[in-house]
Amino acid sequence: MFAVARSRQTFVQRGNYRRNAYVLNMSGISKAGLLGERAQIAVERALSEFRSGRPVLITSASDAITALPVDGMTEAMLVAFRLLSRPVRPFLLVTAHRARAMGVETSGPTGIALPDFCSAGEIFSLASATQVNCQFEFVPAGAGADAAIQLAKHAQRLPALLIGAGNSAAVRTCEPPLVAVPAEAVAQCRCASAAALSFAAEATIPLSGFSARFVVFRDGSGGTPIAVIVGSPDLTKPVALRLHSACLTGDVFGSRRCDCGDQLRLALTQLAQHGGGIVLYLEQEGRGLGLANKIRTYQLQDGGLDTVDANSVIGFDDDERDYGIAVRMLQMLGCTRVRLMTNNPGKLEALSSAGIDVSGRMPLHGPINPDNRRYLAAKATRAGHQLDHVLGALAEPSVSD
Repeated sequence: MFAVARSRQTFVQRGNYRRNAYVLNMSGISKAGLLGERAQIAVERALSEFRSGRPVLITSASDAITALPVDGMTEAMLVAFRLLSRPVRPFLLVTAHRARAMGVETSGPTGIALPDFCSAGEIFSLASATQVNCQFEFVPAGAGADAAIQLAKHAQRLPALLIGAGNSAAVRTCEPPLVAVPAEAVAQCRCASAAALSFAAEATIPLSGFSARFVVFRDGSGGTPIAVIVGSPDLTKPVALRLHSACLTGDVFGSRRCDCGDQLRLALTQLAQHGGGIVLYLEQEGRGLGLANKIRTYQLQDGGLDTVDANSVIGFDDDERDYGIAVRMLQMLGCTRVRLMTNNPGKLEALSSAGIDVSGRMPLHGPINPDNRRYLAAKATRAGHQLDHVLGALAEPSVSD
């Protein structure tokens, strides 16, 4: 079981108690009163608004804008947002990846002018369709553009937004008032969320052939990442560690178009057979895109794109994950020396740069089948994953050929 300790900051194994007992230290975690830091509160409320499909007010030193995700926007919402922004005509804000998919070379968020007769469906198509056959007029993206894009990504919405005036009469008199968030607070929200990480609950769960300790954390945005502790890992030595991004389709339903579920089950089995270790189960569906956006990329892949290009078409990087939460979990567990179970060099770099001692890598090679062959090939040849067995299989005829 876990006990609260007042004098330490990490989970540590207690040598003379139980081999799987850890101590959680809650001291040293600063709280800015009952409600927390003003800036982080603003970000969390803005995220809630975006998740609900409502606009927010984003402020900066030089400007203020209103932003509304186009993902889920109805005709009625479009009309209301245009009235909110009058006399300024709203424009569409897209990422540099989306702009390049539309044939426009740019290095940052891009504003696209919208005619008054453009419908909600046409705007969504402009933000996400593989082919767009129309002429574009570009407008300055504005000071709050980066914050608006990042807020949409954190809310797991499509990173495409309607941008309107932030100081119109309708905005000033809006009831209920729009939630306002400083642009600089959005830039710091991931760090703030990781810093606010706390322990929520823990219990032993019987799995197939062994049991594991499930330790649930709660981050500053309400997320609940989990540490699955298998066996009794010795924290004085490098601990076998798997950073696993949640995959509903693969982990739960056994999807054959990715290797996520295979890697999770393989990691747990290897940990149980070789002295134990830790799996950090992280809420990073679709390499950080979120479930809805991942399913959108699947539809694009069904149309012929690979996993990297499909992400770009709807405005995302190939990999949107951030491992700040994982690093904080390891620190709280007292685990700062690891052997990482992964095929992804990016995970080694992320942990090492954050001060975690990564002493080695253990590959996780799942089975190749006709449904995941193209996905794994893209990860190996375009995303830099170390999948030599996949590269070897590429030279062989596919089972379905």
